[in-house]
Amino acid sequence: MTNFKELKINAHILKAIADAGFSEPTEIQEKSIPFILEGKDIIAGSATGSGKTLAFGVGIIQKVVKGRGIQALVMTPTRELAEQVAKELYKFSRNNRLEIVTVYGGVSIGPQIDNLRTADVVVGTPGRILDHLQRGTINLQMIKILVLDEADRMLDMGFIDDIRKIISQCSRERQTMLFSATILPEISRLAGKYMRSPVMILGESQVDPSKLKQVYYDVSEKMKFSLLVHLLKHENAKLVMIFCNSRKTVDFITNNLQANGIKAQAIHAGFSQNIRSKVMTQFHSQQVNVLVCTDVAGRGLDIKGVSHVYNYDAPKDSKQYIHRIGRTARAGNEGKAVNLVSDRDYDNFDRVMRSNQITIPKEKTPQFQVANISWFERKFERKFERKFERRPKGNFRRTRR
Repeated sequence: MTNFKELKINAHILKAIADAGFSEPTEIQEKSIPFILEGKDIIAGSATGSGKTLAFGVGIIQKVVKGRGIQALVMTPTRELAEQVAKELYKFSRNNRLEIVTVYGGVSIGPQIDNLRTADVVVGTPGRILDHLQRGTINLQMIKILVLDEADRMLDMGFIDDIRKIISQCSRERQTMLFSATILPEISRLAGKYMRSPVMILGESQVDPSKLKQVYYDVSEKMKFSLLVHLLKHENAKLVMIFCNSRKTVDFITNNLQANGIKAQAIHAGFSQNIRSKVMTQFHSQQVNVLVCTDVAGRGLDIKGVSHVYNYDAPKDSKQYIHRIGRTARAGNEGKAVNLVSDRDYDNFDRVMRSNQITIPKEKTPQFQVANISWFERKFERKFERKFERRPKGNFRRTRR
């Protein structure tokens, strides 16, 4: 294993890395940093939590000169990831004192406009960056380094046109870095148009399959929440993420988990940025150990120490499932992915198993008590029951093992 000093990182950054408690580079850092410092364009296949922020951060911090305008731009798919990346860049540039500014929607644009006047590095979401370009409040003509972080997620969210418009406003004499959990054909086309002889770097998955246990429970819709409460109270869990397919279900789960004595908080796009930031702070500090979220809100969040992932709703496709369960079993730690499968989940869950060519074992449903659900939430739950109670059983029951 190479150490950070061998990667030709300057002394100021090395000190910040050491102060942060890092002694050895991750695989993606070891492979990419030498090319980044040489000024090469790179395409890196790397998941959230692999250390990619420090990898491209080293290039930004070492090459950007304070006070000469915006010289580095990092695009991210979500507000939470933008904050997270900016926080990491600030930590590693503490001895360089760069002005790092975040720009994203959901908050007042006025303070962002003021901060952009003295910015050296900008981290933001495509929609708000484009808004600033249209207003003339951001200038990208001096960009030395452009980073597309979680590129596959941005494409999934429909940001491709915004990304193209933003890239067209950046200096052509730039280094471009693209980080993506999966290298899709769209990623390759984007690279072909906007990058110069990029170096391809593929990091191994940060999830250890040998330490990830995947199971499912077959449970009726009306008993699904009660089973969830039972499992949360009886599993030896540290940090837990519960994924739902809609904001309404997130609210339903969170409100009733709290009513049943479980410290849970919700995060989805319906909340203001201040609330979302507060929730993430509580979860990172483990004041709250259960986070209930939608896929959109959960994208790009790098949360260490997640021991359990629960799919309250089956994800709609294989890629979504992989992103969800990839939150646990990292860095040599044990992890468990639990799927709560009822009638309305059969089609999706069967599709996930067939697409991944995996067999997820069925767990015997334990005996459990009916959990308390508020009158308003019961009304919401019964609406789902009526919707699916007359539905004929699909192929899932016959094909699953």
